[in-house]
Amino acid sequence: MRLTLYIWRQKSTTDKGRFVKYEVENASPEMSFLEMLDMLNRQLIERGGEPVAFEHDCREGICGCCGMVINGIANGPAGGTTVCQLYMRHFKDGAVLYIEPWRSRAFPVIKDLVVDRSALDRIMQAGGFISVRTGSAPEAHTILVSKETAELAMDAAECTGCGACVAACPNGAAMLFVAAKISHLGLLPQGQPERDRRAQAMVRQMDREGFGGCSNHRECEAVCPKRISIRFIARANRDFLRASLFYSKSASGKAGATGKTKRCFEK
Repeated sequence: MRLTLYIWRQKSTTDKGRFVKYEVENASPEMSFLEMLDMLNRQLIERGGEPVAFEHDCREGICGCCGMVINGIANGPAGGTTVCQLYMRHFKDGAVLYIEPWRSRAFPVIKDLVVDRSALDRIMQAGGFISVRTGSAPEAHTILVSKETAELAMDAAECTGCGACVAACPNGAAMLFVAAKISHLGLLPQGQPERDRRAQAMVRQMDREGFGGCSNHRECEAVCPKRISIRFIARANRDFLRASLFYSKSASGKAGATGKTKRCFEK
């Protein structure tokens, strides 16, 4: 396969980036997209050039590190997959590809295709935990959980925090990520003690990080490599609204949705 690549090159967060054209020949249809970039980097190094910086780790579709935008689509055209699991057979011989990093105010570019996604880590630190002491594995029947609830929690827990939902959203919202994290803990008995505080803390941290508001475009769902459903956004909104009404009533003696609550509920 012969490919024409226009890759975003940017030396640092403060530098101005641009697309640079590269020609790749003899790419195999059985290569993964990252293997094709590896081949390009070897050629650049042999010519004395600087290789393209991109993030990767497991290369098994698990870690969520390797995200990038390919021809305007987060993680490329295959759908339901990460870039490391995207194979060159999904492209035609002679294809022209534009490759760029996640575009979000909350994800500043570090270099080339690598962005700083630590905003998602700070959201997790705000409430993505449980206080119940786990210890050794308990007897399976000690805490009863219905099969439906367990499967729903596992569906939400599949989120790898890759950031594709943010990159695809016209508003740069992180609501699918936040909702998945709120839901997978809030659905299970062990996550109940922090359920209200978790929803409030994570949504408020999301707002502080500068992510946009969710307006149900569903682009997040379309590009999510784990196919996380936006129904978790509705569940997270309900948890946030319930928690806000409860704490508002506790503080003032009467229930009433705050402006922040209304904003989240409308997302």
